[in-house]
Amino acid sequence: MYQKTVVVGHLGQDPELRYTPSGQSVCSFSVATNRRWTDRNGNPQERTTWFRVTAWGKLAELCSQYLSKGRLVLVEGDIDASAWVGQDGQPRATLELTARNVRFLGGRDTSLASMEAGPPVQEEEPAALDEDELPF
Repeated sequence: MYQKTVVVGHLGQDPELRYTPSGQSVCSFSVATNRRWTDRNGNPQERTTWFRVTAWGKLAELCSQYLSKGRLVLVEGDIDASAWVGQDGQPRATLELTARNVRFLGGRDTSLASMEAGPPVQEEEPAALDEDELPF
């Protein structure tokens, strides 16, 4: 199956560019998204969700060059969740996004407003599923 996640938020810190032993560039940064709503008692509520983003290759180099803390971005990619127990015994979780496309929203230089990891991929139509095969 294919998944695609789109996240719009602000960078929590400047991106970090590293290289693998084979010379492949990899850039890591965090994006915060905010959800605001009013609860049933009329009180305003807000929840911030953090996503750890990893970009590879040319996309990694462009992210490192043009992104900075506070920048509003749209990131498209594949999401993965990890859970563990911290040293304090409390459960922890993180959402990790492998970027396929990054778009700069607002801010400086918009000449590179969209960056993709590679050429667009033709998406296949999902195969028809028999209702007996559904996992729920």
